[in-house]
Amino acid sequence: MIQPLRRVLPKSLIGQVILVVALALFVAQAINFAFLMRERNRMLLTAATAPAVARIVDGLDRQEERRLGGRDGPGRVTFFDAKPAFSGHRRVDAEHRATDMFADVGFTVLSVEAYEGVAQLRTGRRSRLRDRIEPHRPREVHLLTIAVEYQPGRWVTTQSRMSKGMPRLNGWLLGQTLILYVIVLLPLLWVGRRLARPLKDLTASARQFAATGSADPVEERGPGDVRDLTTAFNAMRSRLRAMLDEKDRMLGAIGHDLRTPLASLRVRTESVEDEGERARMSDTIEEMNRMLEDILSLARAGRSMEPVIKVDLSALADAVVEDFIELGSPVDMVDSARAVAPVRPQLIRRALRNLIENAVVYGHRAHVSVVQDAAAIRICVADEGPGIAEERMDEMMEPFTRLEGSRNRETGGAGLGLALVRAIMAEHGGALRLANRPDGGLEASLVLPMA
Repeated sequence: MIQPLRRVLPKSLIGQVILVVALALFVAQAINFAFLMRERNRMLLTAATAPAVARIVDGLDRQEERRLGGRDGPGRVTFFDAKPAFSGHRRVDAEHRATDMFADVGFTVLSVEAYEGVAQLRTGRRSRLRDRIEPHRPREVHLLTIAVEYQPGRWVTTQSRMSKGMPRLNGWLLGQTLILYVIVLLPLLWVGRRLARPLKDLTASARQFAATGSADPVEERGPGDVRDLTTAFNAMRSRLRAMLDEKDRMLGAIGHDLRTPLASLRVRTESVEDEGERARMSDTIEEMNRMLEDILSLARAGRSMEPVIKVDLSALADAVVEDFIELGSPVDMVDSARAVAPVRPQLIRRALRNLIENAVVYGHRAHVSVVQDAAAIRICVADEGPGIAEERMDEMMEPFTRLEGSRNRETGGAGLGLALVRAIMAEHGGALRLANRPDGGLEASLVLPMA
């Protein structure tokens, strides 16, 4: 029940404010309508009861009008020496109202009974004339019969017409509600749009900054509180951008300062006479270079200067696979249909290379495929290894985490490959997904949402 209701409710601030105000107006109008209906019924009851009470009082005051067992009729009083029989349903509210009226005029009665019934209109010359003037008027009238026991066993009755409502009241209330909604909700909608527009710009700028590390300042407009929020955001954006720029300069300097001694060490290894030792030293220096490059790339994630262009991901994956095949790596590409998406090609190449290297090292062989559906494009790399325990899937995407605990460079790198891939996919608005294959092995997928 709650979930479908949440899907129907508006998500925006202005939508929720307007909904709350509209509901409050509806409740207020419903209460107002209830009070009006109560007062209207009271007025109708008074209008029907007061003439009957007046006639009874007048009839009792003029004893010459008393007639036993006389004919009933609207506008007349009839006297009985015993309690008469009545038809229709009893109206206790009319009895209370009549009793109060008798008390107001100082007239004492023993009991009061009231009944409401329906009577056909009389057919006479006047009635036929009214039928021609008002052909759609009702042919029945509602009569209120008031019976009063003024002495023990002696009763007097009279009848009066009862109106069944004020037809214009409902239409008047509906019109009043519509006018109230227009008067209140239209200005509220204008204020809400004035409030929501700068908030929308602020949200777009924050998302742009989160994706690229850079965003244009937001125009300071709207109510005072919103302008203060925008001013604070622009100041935070400027400070963060300065910190990120300083970080990039620092990383560039660190990379330059570390590459220089590594290049010097590479030159010095050439003077080592033992070929085995020289090869091990060269491998160590090369591993340090790769580790340095991975660390710098991970630190710069989200700040890539490479432009976004539309690329056929099947062709890109096929080119990467060809590079590995030329180096003699056990990698193959499954025939895949054309799949075009806006990406940063070099970053996607690097992410795919990392996945293929992991598949070859830990899973003996890599099978690459590109799958496209209505929601996303997936570049899948499947291997034939032992897979990864389900409870360690998320852990393996953290920096400096390796599948096996040793630091042997023959069995893997520094544990930055998957962390770098996840950062690259986050920059593209996608994700890295790991899953064990039913027939054995691990499948790592680069998931890119459809534009």
